[in-house]
Amino acid sequence: MTTLLQRLGWRGEALAWDAYQGMFRAMGLERASVAGSALLRRIGPLSSAHHVARVNMRIAFPDAHERELDSLLDAMWDNFGRVLGEFPNMDRFDMSVRSQQVTVEGAEILEDIGRSKAPTVLFSGHFANWEMIGATLAQHLKSCRITYRHANNPIIDRRIIAQRQAYGVRILTPKGGSGAKEMLAALQAGNPVGLMNDQKMNDGIAAPFFGRPAMTASGPARLAQRYDAPLVPMSVRRVEGTRFHVKVHEPLDTPEGSGNEAILQTVTRINEFIEARILEAPEQWFWVHRRFEKPLYKKPK
Repeated sequence: MTTLLQRLGWRGEALAWDAYQGMFRAMGLERASVAGSALLRRIGPLSSAHHVARVNMRIAFPDAHERELDSLLDAMWDNFGRVLGEFPNMDRFDMSVRSQQVTVEGAEILEDIGRSKAPTVLFSGHFANWEMIGATLAQHLKSCRITYRHANNPIIDRRIIAQRQAYGVRILTPKGGSGAKEMLAALQAGNPVGLMNDQKMNDGIAAPFFGRPAMTASGPARLAQRYDAPLVPMSVRRVEGTRFHVKVHEPLDTPEGSGNEAILQTVTRINEFIEARILEAPEQWFWVHRRFEKPLYKKPK
């Protein structure tokens, strides 16, 4: 049961959200992307997330000079800021087949999935503007269930769902117990499901990531094993400004058999895919997530 104070807090946060959305929406796509970059390049380094990102980068690039990390961090805030400015304008992207703004490599794989009517598990990570993954799936796989994390504020959560629906993402599944049931039902019916698989999950399994064990969600691997479904990776790169290249990769080569060892091998291969995409464009990954064990992120006194 919510309290009056909590409801008032939600409304105050929703007003701030609406102000952010309205301001960047009024700028238009291109200007909003540039403005978001300028904003986060200025305030991002002042946040605690900057320290988290630096720790993660130091793990990934142990031989990098501090100046190299500074440059990479600045480029990361540039990309993240652009995502901030682009999100209110997602419906303004040209997602048509002949689009020069958002090109899709491997679209035929999605078309084959749609025609097959067989269960398929698609996964990706928080690369570039990761909203492009959902937008691409919405264009090619109308029945795909795409998981998302609820916003803590239910008013903002409804705003985000409506906003995603405006650019075509209509079938969303919340993470958690009810979402898991929806995904199982979708796969049972022969529909594809899409998940992000690059963030820490405390009740996941430890799998290698940049040379360290990292708690990783095993859901995609378990779903693929349970339904004998292909595990199809997707990625997205920012080419320049508000131009993107989405790629649908060939299904992962997963181990035969079942059981915990096969799941660990599959999760390890998922992490290897994510790691390879990060190395291709390190400035475009979501480095501000605490991916590894907590003690690593403690600031020295």
